[in-house]
Amino acid sequence: MQDQISVGSKVKIVALPSYLKTAEPMPMLRPPDVLEIGEEGIIIDRRPGGYWGVRFAKGAFLMESQYIEVISQEGQKSENENTSSS
Repeated sequence: MQDQISVGSKVKIVALPSYLKTAEPMPMLRPPDVLEIGEEGIIIDRRPGGYWGVRFAKGAFLMESQYIEVISQEGQKSENENTSSS
């Protein structure tokens, strides 16, 4: 699944970790009840240690790929639009 995840992909939470780490310059640990299973976000960047920066409505958090699932890939949509308009 990790190879399907890329920057700009829309993802949803499929499981919650025991704590959440914010995607700030000085990350903070937050309780898992800040987000809910099924909540959707957008991948904003790739971080060291196997983490993805994901922007949710309640803020940006670092998530491992085991906790998220790709809903749609923004890169594929724009590529398909470019080829169909040529």
